[in-house]
Amino acid sequence: MLAQTGPDPWEFIYANSGFLFEGLVFTLALTATSIVLGFVVGLPAAVVETYGDGLGRRLVERVGVLFRGTPIVILLAVFYFVFPLNITTFVAATLGLGLRSAAYQSQIFRGSLQSVSGGQMEAARAVGLTKREAIRRVTVPQALRRAIPGFQNEFTIVLKDTSVAYAIGLGELLTNGTQLYLTEDGNTAVLEIFLVISAVYFVLTMVANRSSTSSGASSRFRG
Repeated sequence: MLAQTGPDPWEFIYANSGFLFEGLVFTLALTATSIVLGFVVGLPAAVVETYGDGLGRRLVERVGVLFRGTPIVILLAVFYFVFPLNITTFVAATLGLGLRSAAYQSQIFRGSLQSVSGGQMEAARAVGLTKREAIRRVTVPQALRRAIPGFQNEFTIVLKDTSVAYAIGLGELLTNGTQLYLTEDGNTAVLEIFLVISAVYFVLTMVANRSSTSSGASSRFRG
C-alpha cells in the first residue's frame, strides 16, 4: 500500500522508498535469471556455430538472427500473451530477455572461441582427446576468460532492458515508479521519481562497468 504525504515530492518518494525497493529487487532478480538463461543457452549455441556443421548450425544461426532482430517488447508480449502456457509475468520476462540475451551472448562466445588458436585444438587431438573433449577442456575454458569483458557489457544491457517488462505489467523498478506518480500525491513528483529511478540505474550500471574493468585487468594480469 502506497503512503500518502504532503506536497513535498521528496518526502513522498522517501515515504514510498520501500515500494521502489520492491521494484529494485524484481529488477535485480530479473537481470540475474535472464543473464543466466542467456549464458546456459548462448554458450552451447556459440559452440555449435563455431564447431558444428549442417542443419544444426544453420538452425542455430537462423534462430539467433530472429531473436536479435526482434524488438524486446514484442518478445515479451509473445511469451506472455501468445505463449500457450499460463505463465507469470516474471517467467515471461525472463524468457524474452534471457533468450534475446542468449542470441547476443552466443556471438560474444563465438568470437572468443574463434580467437583461440587452432593449434590448441590440434594439440589436444594429438594427445588423444576427442573433438568434444578438446572443446570442453581446452578451448571453452580459454574462451570464457576472454569473453569476460563482453559478457559484463551484456549484463549492463540486460539490466537496463528489464525496464521494458513494464509493457506486460511486471512490478520492476520502472513499473513501481510509474504507479507512484499516477497517485494523487505522486502526480506532482513525476520528475523527481524519474530522477531517482535514473540514479538507481546509473549506479547499478556504473558498478557493473567497474566490475568489468576490474575483471579485464585481472584477466590480463593472469595472462
